[in-house]
Amino acid sequence: MNVYVRELATALARSGVACDVYTRAENTAQAATVRIEPGLAVHHIAAGPIAPVAKEALPDLVDDFAEGVMQRIADGTELIHANYWLSGQVGHKVKHALDLPLVSTFHTLARVKAAVEEDEPVRRAVSEGDTVRCSDALLVSSTEEALDLVRLYDADPERIEIVAPGVDHAFFAPGDQAQARRAVGLAQDIPVLLFAGRIQPLKGLEVAIRAMALVAGSPVLVVVGGPSGPLGEAELERARNLAIELGVRDRVRFVPPQPHELLSTFYRASDVCLVPSRSESFGLVALEAAACGTPVVAAAVGGLRNLVEHGRTGYLVDNRDPAAFAAAIEVVLDDRWRAAEMSVEAASKARNYTWGAAATGLRHLYEELTSRALVECR
Repeated sequence: MNVYVRELATALARSGVACDVYTRAENTAQAATVRIEPGLAVHHIAAGPIAPVAKEALPDLVDDFAEGVMQRIADGTELIHANYWLSGQVGHKVKHALDLPLVSTFHTLARVKAAVEEDEPVRRAVSEGDTVRCSDALLVSSTEEALDLVRLYDADPERIEIVAPGVDHAFFAPGDQAQARRAVGLAQDIPVLLFAGRIQPLKGLEVAIRAMALVAGSPVLVVVGGPSGPLGEAELERARNLAIELGVRDRVRFVPPQPHELLSTFYRASDVCLVPSRSESFGLVALEAAACGTPVVAAAVGGLRNLVEHGRTGYLVDNRDPAAFAAAIEVVLDDRWRAAEMSVEAASKARNYTWGAAATGLRHLYEELTSRALVECR
């Protein structure tokens, strides 16, 4: 989500749409306003302690944050775009206080995640429902996410807009695998599988480890990312213990979260990128891997169905059986000519996704919304 907001706001600013991003201040060294480039500024809003706050405590700071935004909102602001359910709450308040249209992007939905992570608070789903009813437009990344909003939240299909995210092709592009492996300290003569993303039950790291253990040839699994959410730490510990239990601890390399632009080196260093998520509204990791020419083996869920062309840019697995993932991985590893073709096809398809194109689609939506009456909450 951080990548999405940063890249989309940058692309919008460069297309002529001035963007002000409001985020909570958590460090006394942060300036009140940071001018990123012409047309793009980030504003740090005081809400609660000027220090990091646990994710679970953030809902209690929504009112203070909304008040801070309204005090600092830029003159001439014509529209609000909220990202994530907490920002949706803020956007709801600001819309009615300042009489501005509201666009909402959820990124993940509580009622989708509830089947996986039982800790999802009821208040989140209720809040998301309120935001759905109040938003003048709901921005989604895929048709699957649109269907979830209609099915689970009774969203008005007429208010849903599909705008696919992009990828920064200056960073994420094919490159020399041997050089990439030297850069990240990986051996040249072994198969390398990659799992990149937050470590939480939703992302399916357990499936990736079990699948790797079943693949012939003793591949290495590189896990780039850190624990996220209330179950993150327990999930990381469970993953480490599973690797020991399966006798593959020496073949699972845990790497802490990396600066976004450095992820491209890990993609290029890998033979296959694994995305065994239980749900994905879009699947940015799969897109970035494809842009680097790395075949993807992914769960056939959500937006991944659109990103991965089965048998052409990678493989989709209809169930979360590690053996099915292992079989797909082995097809890529065993047929180097086919893998090379997949690499070319994946990079070619990924070139269709740019942040500039996303900004163009969103700009048209913004122009439409600012020229018509606001939606009444229902």
